[in-house]
Formats: sequence, structure tokens, C-alpha cells
Amino acid sequence: MVARLRLLPARVLPNGWLDVLRQVLLFGLAYLAYRAVRGLVQGRATAAFQHARDLISLERTLHFFVEPSVQAWASSSHFLIDAASWLYVNAQTSVTIAALIYLYLRHNRSFYFVRNMFMIAMLIALFGYAVFPTAPPRFMPEWGFIDSVSDFTGVHLSHTSSSMSALMNPYAAVPSMHVAFALMIGWPLAMLSRRKAVRVLWLLYPFLMTFVIVATANHFLFDALLGALTAGVSAYGARWLARARPAVWRFSINGAGGPASLGHASLGPPALGSSSLAPSSLGTSG
Repeated sequence: MVARLRLLPARVLPNGWLDVLRQVLLFGLAYLAYRAVRGLVQGRATAAFQHARDLISLERTLHFFVEPSVQAWASSSHFLIDAASWLYVNAQTSVTIAALIYLYLRHNRSFYFVRNMFMIAMLIALFGYAVFPTAPPRFMPEWGFIDSVSDFTGVHLSHTSSSMSALMNPYAAVPSMHVAFALMIGWPLAMLSRRKAVRVLWLLYPFLMTFVIVATANHFLFDALLGALTAGVSAYGARWLARARPAVWRFSINGAGGPASLGHASLGPPALGSSSLAPSSLGTSG
């Protein structure tokens, strides 16, 4: 029994505690970078609101400024708007973290590709927040928007509140990282899932999050489109990085039970296809 308990960490953690600490440190540094950028946008409310008005003008010109109608429809159902508000508060953290932990423990050979996507996406987002601070729709009641998340949680903070500035970046609307994160975990988990129903749910997850961010007036549709673009660019960047360390950083569905038809759509570099990992790659980390 004692011998089995000693072997348990090696079985549960594919690359040991040191690698776990390395991954936590990377995401921790990304969070610190976010806090630094939050300080850069403080005092830029005028620019943030002007950018929001510019987006509304652009969407109206292109005839897809539907956000007020979407929120009005969702708000007609108390259950629906509360569910959307709950998802907005929880999905970005609990669902994303749970998905990353699951990938690390159960599909470790593909985790590092997804991790690299997240690192690239967060760098892009930080750049966007710094150069294009944008107020979310909920700060613009003149267009009929309401802050459904505040109504749901009972925590009412305005963009001028010192508590708001201490807790979050109030002008981090472009790009929507709710959509980017949903794509970066939904797509890989769909490819790795054994069951068709689970694959469908993960493929629908980014669309659900797009509805959530619009229905709660936290983002414009344009923000969602830029969030999807951020995820796409990040996937391309992760593929490029995988060429440097294909044994560790490429995406692989081999041994995951994924359908054969998805093997040819691997997120890894085309030259590697869906060939199996070399034996030397086992037990390595990045």
C-alpha cells in the first residue's frame, strides 16, 4: 500500500510537481501583466467611451447592431438572463481552469499546445486593451443597455468606482476573451472527446459564450469577432511554435480516442500530420 501511494503522484502528474509549478507560474505572470495593463488604461475613460461609440457607429453602418434587441429578448425571461449572467461570471474562470486542468492530467501531450495558444492570446489581448480601451455596452444606458450581471449578483459598481478599478479593467472589451477562451478550450476538447454528444457540446460552447456576452451587455458583436480572430491567430502561432519542439508542443489526438476523421484536422503543423509521438517525447515537458 505504501509503495502504491508513493507511485500515485507519478501516475496523476504526468511530468511531476516541478512542471505543474512551471505552468502555474506562467499563468500567474500573465495575470500580473494584465494588472499592469489595467493601470495603463486608468484615466482613459474619454477614449474608451469614444471607441465604444465608434463601434456602435460601425455596426450600425454594417447593419448588425443587434445587441440592444438581443438583451431585450433575453431580459424578457428572468431565468434566461440570470443564466446568462451566471455563465458570464463563472465560465471565464471555473470552466476554463477546469478544462486546462483536465487537459493537463488526461491529455498532457496536447496541453502544451493549448497553453501556448493561451499565452499568445493573452499577449494579443493585453496589446488590444492598452492601445484600444473600449467601454462595454453596459456602461451606455442611453442605448437601452442594462447591467444584468450587477442586477444578478447584487454588486453595483460603476466605471467611476474605485472598487471597480481595484478589481478589474473596466475598459477591457476589445477583444472578447470570453469568446477567445471558449474557442481555445472548446475546439481542442471537441477533437479529443470520445463521445459525439460531448464533441457537439464543446463545439457549441463558443456560440453560447457569444450569446452570453451580448445578452449581458458586456461586449459588442465586434468584440466577439475580434475574440474569435485572436483565438485563430493564437492557434496559428502555436502551430508555428510546435515546429520548434514538435515532440512536446504539437497537438495530438493519438491515444485520446478521438474520431479518425479529426486526425487530419490536427492543430499540429501539417508536416507532422497525425503521426505518433516519438518515444523520446514521453515524459518531457515544456
